[in-house]
Amino acid sequence: MRVPTCLFALLSFNLAVQAATSEHDVVIYGGTCAAITSAVQVKKMGKSVIIVSPDKHLGGLSSGGLGYTDTGNKAVIGGLSREFYHRIFMHYQKDESWVQQKKDEYGNKGQGTPAMDGENRTMWIFEPSAAEKIFEAWIKENDITVVRDAWLDRAKGVKKEGDKIVAITTLDGNTYAGKMFIDTTYEGDLMAAAGVDYHVGREANSVYGEEHNGVQVGILHHHHHFGDMKMSPYKIPGDPKSGVLARISTEPPGNKGEGDKRVQAYCFRSCYTNDPSNRIPFPKPEGYDASQYELLLRVLQTGWDGFFNKFDPVPNHKTDTNNHGPFSFDNIGYNYDYPEASYERRKEIIEEHRIYQQGLMWFVANDPRVPKKLQEELNTWGLPKDEFTDNGNWSHQLYIREARRMIGHFVMTENELRKMKPTPDSVGMGSYTIDSHNVQRYITPEGHVQNEGDIGVSTNGPYAIAYGSLVPKEGQGSNLLVPVAMSASHIAYGSIRMEPVFMILGQSAASAAVIAIDDGLAVQKVPYAKLREQLVKDGQILEYSGPSSSRGVDPKSMKGIVIDDTQAIKTGSWARGAAAKKFISDGYSHDGNTGKGQSSATFRAQLPKAGKYEVILAYAPNNNRASNVPVTIKYQGGEAKVTVNQKKDVDVDGLGVSLGTFEFGADSEVIISTEGTDGYVVVDGVQWIAK
Repeated sequence: MRVPTCLFALLSFNLAVQAATSEHDVVIYGGTCAAITSAVQVKKMGKSVIIVSPDKHLGGLSSGGLGYTDTGNKAVIGGLSREFYHRIFMHYQKDESWVQQKKDEYGNKGQGTPAMDGENRTMWIFEPSAAEKIFEAWIKENDITVVRDAWLDRAKGVKKEGDKIVAITTLDGNTYAGKMFIDTTYEGDLMAAAGVDYHVGREANSVYGEEHNGVQVGILHHHHHFGDMKMSPYKIPGDPKSGVLARISTEPPGNKGEGDKRVQAYCFRSCYTNDPSNRIPFPKPEGYDASQYELLLRVLQTGWDGFFNKFDPVPNHKTDTNNHGPFSFDNIGYNYDYPEASYERRKEIIEEHRIYQQGLMWFVANDPRVPKKLQEELNTWGLPKDEFTDNGNWSHQLYIREARRMIGHFVMTENELRKMKPTPDSVGMGSYTIDSHNVQRYITPEGHVQNEGDIGVSTNGPYAIAYGSLVPKEGQGSNLLVPVAMSASHIAYGSIRMEPVFMILGQSAASAAVIAIDDGLAVQKVPYAKLREQLVKDGQILEYSGPSSSRGVDPKSMKGIVIDDTQAIKTGSWARGAAAKKFISDGYSHDGNTGKGQSSATFRAQLPKAGKYEVILAYAPNNNRASNVPVTIKYQGGEAKVTVNQKKDVDVDGLGVSLGTFEFGADSEVIISTEGTDGYVVVDGVQWIAK
């Protein structure tokens, strides 16, 4: 029997009142994936817990559309986080989980291998509804009390005695007392309301001695910029008097390395389907304005063909759809005030993002100026009838990539992630590329439109995350832990901010909270040896000595002499990448498809003896690569010039192509230039094999 809405509301109200009348060992504020793993861990350690969630749906972004998981090296994902992905695997072993698609048709995409997983197989790709079912099952299995749609009174809802939180009160007047508190919100609302130090925006590089923080004018990583399009930002191309197109800032971008208060762009990780039986046509949002997409139209009219590149397939003919390209789903520049905005203002920002993103899909699907082939293909897609059924089939969770970040007992920076400084007291590991999305779209001094802030930097393998980054400075919160809006610089947070890592840190924070209760300690005083023992017992991975990437090839295992790109002598600007399926060591270098002719990479090798050697150039092929990369091989008595098409697949051990066989003395030199190239130039390494 269906419970009437009024009765359901009354039952929910009574539950909230009952839950608020007694003290719990641990009070968790937030409904993200970290809230679930925190609560499950508290229960497993024998303490009482309550989740006070502003969200109606649990799981945050993991149940809100991000089903094509950003994992990095899966070997460092342990504990309850790994159990979640095991449960995803088990979900898709059931025939009833395959409704619009046969299991055999989808195959084993996104599954861990038996060699990697053992008996507890994992799957890292899933539908939003599948994730929510697993989170709700965890709650039910562990008999965890959840109060939903309960919003912290941020002005006066945190009661403290000294540096200790005694209770929190929500806007409905209910108060929740506890011994320990864990803030699992993306926004860090409890942390901020408790008076803990935090930062919003990008720090200057000088603050923590970093290289990739602050404004990144002139740095073009990934594919999410205008490159060399030289596109006019004006309504009448080339005429500033005609006015500036929508979605372009007229403010100066700032100087490289300077800090600012801007925040990397948000979007919805939308779920779409091309199954006709489950498809709803893209809706035309209220307030639709075609002029908002004029810049996108100009991009499409250049012949840019990357619109569908991030329609990543999840089971049952659905997608996890992410931003891709110079003008896409990231709503650049429209979220700067979100982190500290009122609830009302945040709702306005979320609504504006929905209208922008739904409007973009309507524009491409219906505007007669859009290339016909693209439009016809997009109209085979739509919203799935069976996802987000209580929210117009649209995600309930905006992708809050970054908001407030605590300035805690220890601050994680890119120096720890890149192994330039040691990390104390590991409570988990991350491994994803340091990844910031664009922060602003501005007008260059030359009068062209450009994006700024997109960064992709390799961490050179997994890295530890310090316990001190989960707790406030001493004196600011002796019983508060913050595993999501944790203590990290902007650029370090760009890697840490992945959903599997939040689940890891949520579990570790809960373990520390229980130990602090048992020993009567402030969270800053929890003995690391005791915490470490508990984490290891629960399957958390705290250090890693295996290959830096499961896709990286150890150059020592390769034939002949191998010089990695990190050993090359470089001029100009090169960025790091590690997105390819296979590469040497920890990643490769690319020119960002910019500054043509200004960058080169020289590989020099001392050969064991004179003679004939085949020379292999290693690179990661892709359709956006240059087709005309000039390579110079200097050998005994002369030099040879070879042009390499990096769009083509590699045919030597899945890593490179042969440049030919040459007679060498003791020394050899290979030079890769970007002069005159028509796409991304990638260098991964050079190999000399004796013949």
